Amino acid sequence: MDQSGEQSGVRGTRGELRADCQGPEGWVSFLSPAVMGRPVGVTVRPAGVMVHPASWPTVVVLLVLLADVYSFSQPLPRVFLPFKELQVSQALEHYSLSEEPMDYRILLMDEDQDRMYVGCKNHVLSMNINNITQETIKVFWPASSSKIEECQMAGKDPTHGCGNFLRVIQPFNRTHLFICGSGAYSPVCAYINRGRRPEEQVFYVDSRAESGKGRCSFNPRVNTVSVMLNQELFSGMYIDFMGTDAAIFRSLTRRNAVRTDQHNSKWLSEPIFIDAQLIPDGSDPNDTKLYFFFRERLTDNNGNTKHIHTMVARVCPNDIGGQRSLVNKWTTFLKARMVCSVVEPDGTETHFDELESIFLLETEHPKNLLLFGIFSSTSSVFKGSAVCMYNMADILTVFNGPFAHRDGPNFQWVAYQGRIPYPRPGTCPGGAFTPNVHTTKEFPDEVVNFIRNHPVMFNPIYPVGRKPLVVRTQADYKYTAIAVDQVIAADGRYQVLFLGTDKGTVQKVIVLPTNRSLDEDLILEELEVFKNQAPVTNLRISSKKQQLYVSSEYGVSQVSLHRCHAYGSACADCCLARDPYCAWDGLTCSHFYPMGKRRSRRQDIIHGNPLTQCRGYNLKAYRNAAEMMQYGVKNNTTFLECIPKSPQASIKWLIQRDNDRRKEVKLSNRVVSTDHGLLIRSIQPSDQGLYHCLATENNFKRTVAKIRLRVLSDAVVMSLTDKQQSPWAMATALHPKSVLSAFSPVEAQALQQYCKEQQQVQRIGPLRGDMAKLKSLMDHRKSRNRRNHLPEE
Repeated sequence: MDQSGEQSGVRGTRGELRADCQGPEGWVSFLSPAVMGRPVGVTVRPAGVMVHPASWPTVVVLLVLLADVYSFSQPLPRVFLPFKELQVSQALEHYSLSEEPMDYRILLMDEDQDRMYVGCKNHVLSMNINNITQETIKVFWPASSSKIEECQMAGKDPTHGCGNFLRVIQPFNRTHLFICGSGAYSPVCAYINRGRRPEEQVFYVDSRAESGKGRCSFNPRVNTVSVMLNQELFSGMYIDFMGTDAAIFRSLTRRNAVRTDQHNSKWLSEPIFIDAQLIPDGSDPNDTKLYFFFRERLTDNNGNTKHIHTMVARVCPNDIGGQRSLVNKWTTFLKARMVCSVVEPDGTETHFDELESIFLLETEHPKNLLLFGIFSSTSSVFKGSAVCMYNMADILTVFNGPFAHRDGPNFQWVAYQGRIPYPRPGTCPGGAFTPNVHTTKEFPDEVVNFIRNHPVMFNPIYPVGRKPLVVRTQADYKYTAIAVDQVIAADGRYQVLFLGTDKGTVQKVIVLPTNRSLDEDLILEELEVFKNQAPVTNLRISSKKQQLYVSSEYGVSQVSLHRCHAYGSACADCCLARDPYCAWDGLTCSHFYPMGKRRSRRQDIIHGNPLTQCRGYNLKAYRNAAEMMQYGVKNNTTFLECIPKSPQASIKWLIQRDNDRRKEVKLSNRVVSTDHGLLIRSIQPSDQGLYHCLATENNFKRTVAKIRLRVLSDAVVMSLTDKQQSPWAMATALHPKSVLSAFSPVEAQALQQYCKEQQQVQRIGPLRGDMAKLKSLMDHRKSRNRRNHLPEE
């Protein structure tokens, strides 16, 4: 096939594949519209352009096969909303300073002040979380010209390296923020005055720049994570220009600075920091710990780099280091491995080892806190993403369990069997278990030395149920960020996952329990929040505002957590959507309020069964479809299109021939059912009849399409395409009945029906021939939300 598509009849963005014959009004279609949902790069010649009849079967089959090849067994979203459609419907707000990539990061949410603080290249942004395009205040804070020159002289990337990329924004007090940036490979920090109230519109740098070493990484492509606690900054970053000295560091403190043991691979081994969180451990505030989530490269006994593992480390914020050993180093540092894997029936484990994003879902009790993580795998065997959920109680159990110890001739990791010193290593001073120990300098030497040599826990942390919530393998995207909302529905509580992808989209997913090894996850909708497929870097959620905020290299977008109207205008559509945010209110699909007392509310997330939820809402009429007429040419290929509203629906084709009951279509090499319709090769008169496309979802059946297929013989086609002998050419000399006598009764009936339709179309307006039918069909298609739509040119 010619890549341009000019010779093969493959061209255009929203055209149709048609078998054409020439009549008085131009080219007339006898083949059905072509396959929708086609892969990127495959487009179809629009109507009105001739395709040679000999190429019809080849082109149709090729398009169908290409579409099927690209539709792996991955779940598809029920609704896909492209960027332009979201903007036109005012369902999305988008903000950017420039068309150029500036690496936006959402670094701080302050729902009390209704503000969100975003860092990017040379700028700090203060945004209104009600609408990010209104009242946005920006502060220009570039690196000094001398530092930029030094950065370029060192051979660093002038565009993506030699700028001031904001990586730390933390609340310092009620009126000021503490910010740090990469400073063209010379980290700098400062204070920003944001005022006491948002209506003051105050936002400016309120101090001289100071060194950011130990607070922010030199390289902007190396992630920095941070937490501010009691005006002390705790950071996970690389502390040197060369990027070889990783540390968890406490700075900006009146006390001594504290860090991890330097160049000790038992503590940190080439880590990539993902997140940091302050999590309580019991009722005593002195037992609260800081958790750092990262992935690192582990080495074997010979110093060779082996696998990448995801780790979680924790320290006590009131740790000031040891008295004689580990001076100015953490004496409470411990870490454990986090496992996210799929266990096969034969016992083998497939691991997703590379942590991408973390989200903490807070609960009333700290021990019931849920932690969600996105993990990826980029091995040579397969590529994929997974979402795992962890219970805080399980994490605490591992940290209270046995320590790891290298033993034996091969120095294998085993559980430490010796005496554990008191107080237990990793315990915070002044907490519930150590009320008489006031600082870490009071720890006995054996406790400090034990921590230095045994910082790793023996048992790994497994997810709830020892299985992922969501798994995607061999998909054309991977997950990059996560946010979770807990929603109260009519039949219980649900965790709704918002998953950012490297294709610039956000998927809304719920997980339903099943008896299988993996739970069933449903992609309720997918939103294209960035027009250039820029990977999502951050997700922030506001349950209070019911809004989701998304960042990428090219800007920040804001969308609502729900768009109930997008599922359809019928009760069955609303029920089948199974969105915890939405319910049928008797008139429309609208936002569900758990405190509402309206009896007409219909919602069923677990089963999604309209037969039980939508009685009395004209289900019979809804489950029917209008009959359409379609013509095929004998011995050629035709395609009967049928696209269900939901990709979760299964399709069955029935045929009703004249004076016969409906029967299931027998599939073969000649008659092929695809995701987009029924392909019939070498069509014969016996294929004539009324075809019913029956979609079944959650045991709910409805007729999506009814197509009456008429097969025309070669003689009819030749008569219509030959200008000298066509019925229209002879019409001036012959009576219409004489023309019809040349055809068989079935062909004459089909021709009369066609002419009748042509006369009706001509009365409507300037659109002629089948173009009017094509326009209405295309308009209908544009309203469909499909993942595989081509981008508009």
